[in-house]
Amino acid sequence: MATGSAAAPAHETETLSAKNNVAAKSPALTLFAFLSIYLIWGSTYLGIRYAVETIPPLYTAGLRHLTAGTILLIWALAKGLRPTAKQIRASVVVGFFFFLIGHGTLHWAETRVPSGFASLIIASEPIWVFLMASLADKKWRMNFPLAAGVVLGLAGVAILFGHGALIPGSGMFAGAVAVLVGAISWSIGIIYSRRSHLSGNPLLLSALSLLSGSVLLLTTGTIAGEARGFSFSQVTPRSWLALAYLIVFGSVIAFTAYNWLMEHYSPTFVATHTYINPIVAVFLGWWLAGEKVTINVAIAAALVILAVFLVDRGMARLEADRLNV
Repeated sequence: MATGSAAAPAHETETLSAKNNVAAKSPALTLFAFLSIYLIWGSTYLGIRYAVETIPPLYTAGLRHLTAGTILLIWALAKGLRPTAKQIRASVVVGFFFFLIGHGTLHWAETRVPSGFASLIIASEPIWVFLMASLADKKWRMNFPLAAGVVLGLAGVAILFGHGALIPGSGMFAGAVAVLVGAISWSIGIIYSRRSHLSGNPLLLSALSLLSGSVLLLTTGTIAGEARGFSFSQVTPRSWLALAYLIVFGSVIAFTAYNWLMEHYSPTFVATHTYINPIVAVFLGWWLAGEKVTINVAIAAALVILAVFLVDRGMARLEADRLNV
């Protein structure tokens, strides 16, 4: 979890200040980068919904990550970066948790649940990161913001599960469970990434993980029978456009913007996209796809977003206490 710069040691504070001075010289680029991770990442949920309308879900995710990973790998190789055997092995593990389970379940679920609904469950990810990390450490560090955030977040998810998810034959419950499994899997991947202490250029590591995930997704999709009865001629222009949008904007442009922001701003500031993405996703789902925003969904959205904020603040406070010891 990101920590606030206010709690950083003096030399880290100076480094962040220098980075901010560099970024301040490019206000237009900074604005574009933040809009990218706010709006583009928030819009990818609707993009996934449109793509999986006529492209099998695991193939959708696999093609998306195969293309994006190839673009990023070519970019990394052009910069003279070369992967090590250790990096390749780690990328397979990350690809499994992040992309096969994390994104595979999300793409599959969006054939059954609204995109805004899915985004709100995914938004609870920081809560699962904290719970999984505490479980792995066998050590529970807690403060009021963290406790309140966990309780509110779980309450928000519970409301979402009660919102039509238990209607027999609707497919909502299976979809909701799949998204939740994906969020937890992504959280496990984050914990693994932190504990592996794998060094290397983020561009290269991301390319390797995307490619590993794409191989796993395409293989699993084929084993699951997605190739049977599927023809590229059946894919609608809207699904092709959505897939292209996910590749170019969701994976390449937004990813590049995110890495640039992480180089020039504190992780806490960059992490504000976590609060904005579900709002954008719910709004676009309502505006463009006619997804209903009931009072239950609105309450759940408010609880989850507030919970993520509180968990982020609570983790920052724990980190500050640790550094001050």
